Amino acid sequence: MATRLLQTPIGLRAATRLHRLFGTIEARLDTERERIGLWLPVALGAGIAAWFALPTAMHWTGLLLLLGGGMLGGLLLGWHSRTGRMIAAGCGVMALGVLLIWARALWVAAPVLAQPVSTAFSAVVEQVEPLPAKGEARLILQPLERDDLPPRVRVTLQGELGQDIVPGERIGLRARLMPPPAASLPGSYDFAQRAWFDRIGAVGTVVGEVSRASDAGARLGDRPLRARLSAHIHERIAGSPGGIAAAFVTGDRGAISPEDEEAMRRSGLAHLLSISGLHVTVVIGFAMAFAMRLLALNRRVALAGLVLPIAAAAGALAGAGYTWLAGAEVPTLRSLIAALLVLVAFLLGREALTLRLVAAGALIVMVWRPEALVGPSFQLSFMAVTAIVALHESRTMQRFLAQREEPLVLRWSRGLGGLLITGIVVEVALAPIALFHFHKAGLYGALANVVAIPLTTFVVMPAEALALFLDSIGLGAPFWWVTEQVLSLLIGIAHRVADTPGAVATLPRFPPTGFALAALGGLWILIWSTRWRWWGAVPLLAGMAVLMIQPRPDLLVTGDGRNVAVALPDGSYALLRDRAGDFVRDTMSEAAGIDTPLGALADLEHVECNADFCRWRQGGRVVLASRGRDRIEGREIAAACAAADVVISDRWLPRECVGRWLTIDRDSLAASGGLAIYLDGKARLGGKARAVATLKAGDGHPWRNAPGVSGNDEAIPKAAPGR
Repeated sequence: MATRLLQTPIGLRAATRLHRLFGTIEARLDTERERIGLWLPVALGAGIAAWFALPTAMHWTGLLLLLGGGMLGGLLLGWHSRTGRMIAAGCGVMALGVLLIWARALWVAAPVLAQPVSTAFSAVVEQVEPLPAKGEARLILQPLERDDLPPRVRVTLQGELGQDIVPGERIGLRARLMPPPAASLPGSYDFAQRAWFDRIGAVGTVVGEVSRASDAGARLGDRPLRARLSAHIHERIAGSPGGIAAAFVTGDRGAISPEDEEAMRRSGLAHLLSISGLHVTVVIGFAMAFAMRLLALNRRVALAGLVLPIAAAAGALAGAGYTWLAGAEVPTLRSLIAALLVLVAFLLGREALTLRLVAAGALIVMVWRPEALVGPSFQLSFMAVTAIVALHESRTMQRFLAQREEPLVLRWSRGLGGLLITGIVVEVALAPIALFHFHKAGLYGALANVVAIPLTTFVVMPAEALALFLDSIGLGAPFWWVTEQVLSLLIGIAHRVADTPGAVATLPRFPPTGFALAALGGLWILIWSTRWRWWGAVPLLAGMAVLMIQPRPDLLVTGDGRNVAVALPDGSYALLRDRAGDFVRDTMSEAAGIDTPLGALADLEHVECNADFCRWRQGGRVVLASRGRDRIEGREIAAACAAADVVISDRWLPRECVGRWLTIDRDSLAASGGLAIYLDGKARLGGKARAVATLKAGDGHPWRNAPGVSGNDEAIPKAAPGR
């Protein structure tokens, strides 16, 4: 039958067109043959991302079978053709990504606390994170002789006591513990997912005093080098400037005030606070330059051609030491790996920074820590580097920055122009990622970075390094003064940019499908080098269009049901409980896509409230929400519930209380998590009222179905003797 169909005129024309299309694709791939390998980390990342996006093991297995079919299809096209090899290899690597993250999630499995509990226990301190700006410290603890507690818990300790506790110390404490919280609203940060891969089974707050085995931990000399160095910097520079100075050296950001950190974030300068490629590159670059100058003084070493290899080794050691000093977090290790690859290429006489090295670094990180892919740090850093390299590989940019005979003013202007263009390209490339994870993106970050990056690279970090070095002989004070003044200037710039009208673009939840389209389109443009790269504009624009038409939710309900945000006609939002803390307010604002303070619902004229409930009309529907704690009989509220389209409560509602369209209480929220509710059908996708849930039905990811431990209450113990 198929043979007869191909022999008809229509079949012949279709076969001819298909053959021509195949030939066109083959010609394109042959032209871009050096770029095909760059898609390997993309395929691996796609498999990892698909595992996170799909809910159950049945879906993961089905995807693996589909990818196996794709591999066979590629082989049937012919291994001799680039198209067939690319399809087969791409499906195989994507399947490898699914298996890699699946295996990793099972490998790190650890018990999770089943329910909130207040309990006392002894523990060994594994890690201490001081947060002096907030007057608290975070501790990672390993409970002792408590099989009913997870093997690792994270607690917050208020006051100054946490500043003296050191890793390895044994303490006794009472804490209110709870399971790692899932995202409270659709699109919000899911701490439960991260905690699973960090093997943290509970989080909580210390209640009362902490007993310690001895006072050994109170001595500064017992602290790790990183903590002692941070304390030394804070003694030299107080406040947020000292916090930023410590962040540059040790990665400790605890002394930066929340206001200054938010200004850095809004102005697009927050990347300076995380030790990443910029900081590691500066350290390695200065170490290499110093070593080359020093080694060049030795005639035998210079004539033997050993200056460059030894200097590169010195730079690598300096970078590794800096990474270890900064805590060897995943972003810093990722930056070190990329820098070492650049050094290897440099020694081999290859081009120092290419997309191949970026792809190799991404592959190494994803094989080592596949869960890092879904975090904003991985996505922001690798997308930024990819955008920078792709921009500077373009002929237009190379012609613009090419050295030429011209006045010094023009040369400097050209350099600043190149830095500004690079900043703008990076901001555009990172905007979809920032909107997806944080629901906001800075608009003036390129301008702020034109000033901030040179100040950080050529003034702050060298001055701070000299200050630390000269402190050994008591001569570091002048350089500390320079560091403090420049950091104060940097903070002033951040506040000035952050307070400028229109500095931040805010949008509501970015649907994962739209984000995937935007990411694919952006990578298509950045990876390919010929004109067909611009085909990526189609999925990129489609993904951004999904974001632009995404409406703001009419109601936001957190996973515990206690906090409800209501959209107002002027575009702002009001809270059902106006005493909600800063964390709840920030989460609500991000999910709503607004940058204005949240008001109080009870203060609005069209809202009727008593001690137990508030009722108002929203989007043509009547909403009834509970805010009291007293028990109410079902017969007393049955009529009010029946007259409401949406009923919201953080308690179990009696059977008599049923809304006409949607009833939300503790039972339903346990299954759905937080909700974003769209009541008005106008300009809404689907054209009807709908509710978007945080948790997927039947989610089979291990952090949703972790083995639980009870966490029985115990009398408060004394710290075990010794350390």
